[in-house]
Amino acid sequence: MKSISVLKFGGSSVSTIGKIKNISSYLKNRIENNEKLVVVVSAMGKTTDSLLKQVEEITENPDVRELDSLLAIGEQNTISLMAITLNDIGVKSRSLTGIQAGIKTFGQHTKSKIADINSDYLLKQLEEYDILVIAGFQGFNENLEITTLGRGGSDTSAVGLAASIACPCEIYTDVDAVYGTDPRIYPDAKAIEQISYEEMLELSALGAGVLETRCVEIAKNYNVPLYLGKTLANTKGTWIMSNTDLIEKKVVTGVALDQDILHVTLTCKKCNPDFVQALFDQLDRLSINIDMISQILVNDEISISFTCKNTDKNFLKDALDTLKTSYPSLNHSIRTDCAKVSIVGSGMRDVSGVAARAFRILGSNGIDFYQVTTSEISISYAIDAQKSLDAVRILCEEFNI
Repeated sequence: MKSISVLKFGGSSVSTIGKIKNISSYLKNRIENNEKLVVVVSAMGKTTDSLLKQVEEITENPDVRELDSLLAIGEQNTISLMAITLNDIGVKSRSLTGIQAGIKTFGQHTKSKIADINSDYLLKQLEEYDILVIAGFQGFNENLEITTLGRGGSDTSAVGLAASIACPCEIYTDVDAVYGTDPRIYPDAKAIEQISYEEMLELSALGAGVLETRCVEIAKNYNVPLYLGKTLANTKGTWIMSNTDLIEKKVVTGVALDQDILHVTLTCKKCNPDFVQALFDQLDRLSINIDMISQILVNDEISISFTCKNTDKNFLKDALDTLKTSYPSLNHSIRTDCAKVSIVGSGMRDVSGVAARAFRILGSNGIDFYQVTTSEISISYAIDAQKSLDAVRILCEEFNI
């Protein structure tokens, strides 16, 4: 019986016809080695950015249903070109959009989540075809509308497909491995051969752009063997696996930087006790993911601070406008000149003094922070954006990343 694997290729990997041809030749070799493949692809190069720029010429607040229909074009272009190429070199292949692949979603347009995938249909198609080329990033909702999964959603598509048909997932991009931090920021950063699901999940959630957070979460929940490597390269990539399978656990595995955040502070005088619940109900209604939450109650004034993605700014405005109708004393300030720097490592569970070292090294270098949050394996600092690159370098040197 032939083994099945899901492979995902990012936008830079399929940015030209020449690259699509090279990948197709590689896929043919794998088919000849007794494999069946599900290949998930992104839009070619900067196609999605180009489509968004067209929208910006019309409006800053487009209808999100129509935006999804537009953005799905990019991946559909790629799947057709790759399937044409594969069939031309003798590999029996078929392209499928998200709808055709049975990727059902729920939630807000432009950031939907996968609800279910029709695995029986996919497995039946693999009996007839050697390769299924599936559009990443997209699916359909209960109203049969095209939906998209947010930036980086092709990773989520790939791992979701691998989970549904119980097979490994290989993600290929222009990065040759997971590094302790972005090598463009800290050139001495070391590649990581193995990392736990939870460490990768923390790094992704805290700003490391190598893998999309939800794809790591799905891999963890369904125990999908997950590999990240450079497209058509001979260098060794990174395996993401269960924490119990790791041979060595570092105290600090990586340093993440997120410069695409808003720091929001809300104050409400003489608000009803249900204000906090109302706030989080609005955030949940609009699927706004928030982080670094803190709350202070002094006399009759509630102050709440949190961070969220800059891409949620229009949803945030909607939430605040709705809240102000019920809480007229609500005031807010939104900082755009901030960044979040985080250290992550499963070894923090067993080693004391990590937080003290981080506080000390930042303080001695004049880097102030105005909010701090911790988890069992991470510490995050909200700092001025202009000092964020220095903070990454200093922390990497301190913890030998």
